[in-house]
Amino acid sequence: MNNKIFDEWPGKPLDEILCLCRDLVEDPTYPTVKRWRENGGKVAGHFQVYFPEEIAHAAGMLPVKLRGAPVELTRADSHFGSYLCSILKTSLEIVATGELELDLFVSHPICDAARNLAAIWGRNFDYPCQILYLPQNPNSSQSAQYLSDEYNRIKKLIEKIADRSITEDDLRHSMNVFNENRRLMRELYDIKRETPWLVAAEDAYCLVSVGGMIPREEHNELLQAVIPQLKQRQVKQQDRIRVVFEGGFCEQPPLDLIRMLGRSCYLVDDDLLIGMRWIIEDVSTEGDAMFNLANAYLEKSSYSPVQHDNRKPKEEMLIRRIEASQADAVIVAAAKMCEPGLEEQVAYTHALDEKGIPYFVSEFEENMTSFEHLELQVETFLENLLFA
Repeated sequence: MNNKIFDEWPGKPLDEILCLCRDLVEDPTYPTVKRWRENGGKVAGHFQVYFPEEIAHAAGMLPVKLRGAPVELTRADSHFGSYLCSILKTSLEIVATGELELDLFVSHPICDAARNLAAIWGRNFDYPCQILYLPQNPNSSQSAQYLSDEYNRIKKLIEKIADRSITEDDLRHSMNVFNENRRLMRELYDIKRETPWLVAAEDAYCLVSVGGMIPREEHNELLQAVIPQLKQRQVKQQDRIRVVFEGGFCEQPPLDLIRMLGRSCYLVDDDLLIGMRWIIEDVSTEGDAMFNLANAYLEKSSYSPVQHDNRKPKEEMLIRRIEASQADAVIVAAAKMCEPGLEEQVAYTHALDEKGIPYFVSEFEENMTSFEHLELQVETFLENLLFA
């Protein structure tokens, strides 16, 4: 499909491009996905945290990351208990109200609530709703082969929906597109770590987030255009605390919260939308492409509370993230009612206490609208560090 679905930005100044990205991320109506469907395209929606989008891309579908939205619940609330996290409900809400139309939905058993999401979805929509079973034991010698088989199962379903076969060349082409995409996002995060005054926290977040709602070729063009302009900015460095944000692996904090934090400190690294950046090295296109993609999930990947890999103790991985970004402190956050996130808060804070690394513990919810009290607490925490 040659028609671009996010074509407002070319030729615009950098600040206007960043504004357009913010507007798109904050728009719960998914206008780019609507344009894709108007052009005859099909859509594969997938829930957090990680999905091998290359497979859907290779079939000519648009993979769309369902990350919830700051919307009022009018239909989805009746399908879930009140004690569950917001992202489950708002993701269903934007589909149930017709704002986002899918041809496939894929979820993952990352927690007790998400484990039932595909079944709830399947009772309400007539398109395929599947669970992708990522390895429970990634340290098993058979994990890569098992996951390759799972990917091939999903591939057959996608081929049926897209009404076309996915060849090895199709998959290799998509893997190259996504390799370039992840390389560009790593370059963006290098700017965050090395010269964080050149890109606001909210802008870095939006530049990544838009990739979940447009074709990756378009996302690559956007990043290729924006990153050099960010590096050329003439912005004076300020005396701010360097902070890592941990806890955005699934439900996303409101953009206003990220904006508020970015005004108070330099957010030099984070796990926001980590699924889009899960694979941290290029995936080889030599040999069995599907096996290589599965193996990369296990061997060339980041970490999160929903993957239990003995080789990647999450507390140690957080410490490494702090050290690599030369951060002074950590915001250890968790989405309200998020069982994996709240459990990891305990382990993270114990590890940070042992290392003597300052931290601030907080909860968030995507529908938060008031930040005055939290902003005051964060500013007090940062001021105490700055003048210690």
